[in-house]
Amino acid sequence: MALPLARRALLAGRRRLPRPAAPPRAPAAAARLCSGAGGEAEAAGGAGAMLRHLARKLRASGPVTVAEYMREALTNPGQGYYTRRGGVGESGDFITSPEISQVFGELIGIWYISEWMAMGKPSTFQLVELGPGRGTLTEDILRVFKQLSSVLSKCDVSVHLVEVSPKLSEIQAVTLTGGKVPPSPEDESAYMKGISKTGIPIFWYRDIQDVPAGYSFYLAHEFFDALPIHKFQRTEKGWREVLVDIDPEVPDQLRFVLSPSRTPATQNFIQPEETRDHVEVCPEAGVIVQRLASRIEKDGGAALVADYGHDGTKTDTFRGFRNHKLHDVLSAPGTADLTADVDFSYLRKMAQGKTATLGPIKQREFLKNMGIDFRLQVLLQNSGDTATREQLLHSYDMLMNPEKMGDCFNFFALLPHHRLVHPDKKDKPESKSPLPPVAGFNELLLK
Repeated sequence: MALPLARRALLAGRRRLPRPAAPPRAPAAAARLCSGAGGEAEAAGGAGAMLRHLARKLRASGPVTVAEYMREALTNPGQGYYTRRGGVGESGDFITSPEISQVFGELIGIWYISEWMAMGKPSTFQLVELGPGRGTLTEDILRVFKQLSSVLSKCDVSVHLVEVSPKLSEIQAVTLTGGKVPPSPEDESAYMKGISKTGIPIFWYRDIQDVPAGYSFYLAHEFFDALPIHKFQRTEKGWREVLVDIDPEVPDQLRFVLSPSRTPATQNFIQPEETRDHVEVCPEAGVIVQRLASRIEKDGGAALVADYGHDGTKTDTFRGFRNHKLHDVLSAPGTADLTADVDFSYLRKMAQGKTATLGPIKQREFLKNMGIDFRLQVLLQNSGDTATREQLLHSYDMLMNPEKMGDCFNFFALLPHHRLVHPDKKDKPESKSPLPPVAGFNELLLK
């Protein structure tokens, strides 16, 4: 496929060099990228307010599901990890692809414009990001939109961020608007709204259902991995759910236990054909994908998901991270990021045929298809010093190396069926010209 002129212009354009690359991580920190049940857990001293809260709850009502434990540890209004901290970046608990190199965000921005053009250049364009972190990825995408403003000149572009963390929404506001954004009146669905540094309106919501209906492009980068999961174990007596309970022998310490019998979640989420002995299921991810698929089917657009995960093959991937190191998931809850690999086969199933799906495809394949090699060469040619070139090469290695992010992260897309197959193709196969391939999931030829 010939690369559209706008995309070629951006990839080749002379512009500021990427932000400094993240420093090389210690071996333990790499586990934030790839799943695994092993690794040395970093013990945290002392039981905080969240642990005391959970201990009281468990003593009063008994064990809770892993999903309920994650929900408390991550999003409890007073002591939850994301609501209180949200450690993204070098000073936090993990670093994401956009924090490593702005080239990543540039290519994502190009993907959206490419799909917008392939779908006929609709007059409205809502960019909706779920869990935007520090706003770095959106900032890079908006910079692309600014550079290609002539292409989008007749399109009404707006940004809609779904964020539950007050702390992160404040950081996002500074990143994207250059300052603080006052809260909106309580009767409005958006709890904050402002104008980006490039002049595009931005709105903040706590739930995707609050985002206005309309032609939208959705983005979920490292979003689904933080949603609560249920864990199940096959036993001689059948499937049992893994629960979290207080350890009766050690004060203020938590432990995993198995449910004595089948739980409602076991009956609802374990498929008869399941062959694995240990399964993780994220019902909230299923609900969100259903909503995205319904919106795309009704209003048009697409959704791009980038996360580490698997296609229904892995088992125990639940783990924690604190200060870029593996952390015991049951130790000092509320002070560490808890995460589990995304099951893309489950997301595909939850789309329920309302949209077409593409992927998962490895991050290194997606970025290569998007032209990252060409962009890197242009930046290297334009860089004026050795240190900058080394940063560029290090960033590229982090994103593309199969042992780092290259094979651990995957891209997955939801698209309208008509984007891949003409509605009347069966009846009149010769009546329509071929549809353009979907960027990233197909190789792009630079001509």
